[in-house]
Amino acid sequence: MKLTMPEGFGRALAAGGSNPASRRGRRNGVGRLVARLWRKSSVAGLAAYALALGGVLGLASADWATSGGYPFGGVQVGDWTAWPRAGAANADPYTRAVNARRGEIPLAVGEGLLLTAAADDAGQALDATCTYRIGGGTPPARAWTLTVAGRGPRDPGRAPVREGFTSTEVLRSADGRFTVVLGPEVQPGNWLPSPRASGPVRLALRLYDTPVAASVGSLDRSTVPAVTRLGCAP
Repeated sequence: MKLTMPEGFGRALAAGGSNPASRRGRRNGVGRLVARLWRKSSVAGLAAYALALGGVLGLASADWATSGGYPFGGVQVGDWTAWPRAGAANADPYTRAVNARRGEIPLAVGEGLLLTAAADDAGQALDATCTYRIGGGTPPARAWTLTVAGRGPRDPGRAPVREGFTSTEVLRSADGRFTVVLGPEVQPGNWLPSPRASGPVRLALRLYDTPVAASVGSLDRSTVPAVTRLGCAP
């Protein structure tokens, strides 16, 4: 059975297909559709880019804020900075993040006090290539520890070395005061080896069962050890 189109339908279809205005209308419709899709994809792409950029910046800032010491809450005492709230239950989120990243259990307010030093008494940053004298007294405490650490992982292949002294093992003078020498070369007496060949160094003085934990404002320069640079390797 042969199907035939009504007379005039084919001519109208041919006329419509060859009509320039009709072709322009179709092209304009396609163009508007493409433009609409492009705008939607551009908005979605911009939103995805903004989210990705925000995530990268957030992670980078969090890494920077928690890679060193505590960012907030320090009390300057001579060469040292006391951190009375480092182990508090209501410590700020950055302090808790630093503790978690280090894997440390900080001293609670009633247990003791942490003091750190990253510069000497001249204000210069502690460096592993230099030699320092750490001496004087410490605030009253049942016990204390003095430790040293470098920022970052330990140098590969470096043999384990002493990382600190305790109040029970440090050698003292007749008046009860002590001197610890921190440096890369072996020293007589209380020698604390540099934790790495080069790079920044940080000292930590932890006071256990000390009355000053509840009144950090009573500390002054004379009650904490002085950190003096003796020289640096060429």
